[in-house]
Amino acid sequence: MKYTQLGRTGLKVSRLVLGTMNFGPQTDEAGSHAIMDAALDAGINFFDTANVYGWGENKGRTESIIGNWFAKGGGRRDKVVIATKVYGNMGADGEVWPNHDKLSAVNIRRAVDASLKRLQTDHIDLYQFHHIDRATPFEEIWQAIDVLIQQGKILYVGSSNFPGYKIAQANELAARRSGTIGLVSEQCLYNLYERRAEMEVIPAAQDYGLGVIPWSPLHGGLLGGVLKKQAEGARRASGRAAETLQDPAARAKIQAYEDLADKHGLEPGELALAWLLTRPGVTGPIVGPRTAEQLASALRAAELELSEELLAGLDEIFPGPGPSPEAFAW
Repeated sequence: MKYTQLGRTGLKVSRLVLGTMNFGPQTDEAGSHAIMDAALDAGINFFDTANVYGWGENKGRTESIIGNWFAKGGGRRDKVVIATKVYGNMGADGEVWPNHDKLSAVNIRRAVDASLKRLQTDHIDLYQFHHIDRATPFEEIWQAIDVLIQQGKILYVGSSNFPGYKIAQANELAARRSGTIGLVSEQCLYNLYERRAEMEVIPAAQDYGLGVIPWSPLHGGLLGGVLKKQAEGARRASGRAAETLQDPAARAKIQAYEDLADKHGLEPGELALAWLLTRPGVTGPIVGPRTAEQLASALRAAELELSEELLAGLDEIFPGPGPSPEAFAW
């Protein structure tokens, strides 16, 4: 496993990030623990979760599964860089209360303590804002974060789903506050099919020293060989992939992509992950395996070397928007 530093920090993390969103809803606790053990054995030391994972009446369940895994000992907690998120409403028993979500100082303090309890740890390595909060000023957010860092409850702070201007706004204000480190990572939707992050989000992250952590690297399964699987009688596409394939032009692109992967003797899903690892500013994509085989596939992708010919072919199929402002201006 290769490692890199997370943005401008000295923190070393694996080039693959273990996503845990399926732990609980899709994979039971025993299976989740087996996947985490296999990931750690393979050298993956960067695990990502969120306080709302588990969803609905089970929100928080994913953090609890991870916490129970940490509690098994064997150096698990010390070897893992654990990242979780705050924003979603965590009111008990399905109740929605006005101060149990978003990024107020009240909710940040409450949410950190609850995540620490579920994770069975005394600190969170990377605490991420799951979404922008238009109602809470960054002065309040950074004040809350400074206190938590001083208390040793969190070490670094990242963003998720932030536009470029919010990354700039957050870190410019942090720079004016003595001792505030600011954002060190951005977790965004980024893959071969969805490249709009290249316009402003990724350049902003690079300029401010944030590591980029792409989520949905296969675009909801669209880049995972969906057409081939359908032809072989596997389960039909669903969600984002099914919606996209209704467009004939999009379907033609995916067919061209699968044909290109086949020409080079590669699995489409592994190619999509390997492409992200070539992109400037990318720390590592989040892989969310439901099974041991899906984890093994991601590990194979991390070892691929893509030729210039193949990279050019991918750009021809999925050209991306180009840099800003040229992408939308002269």
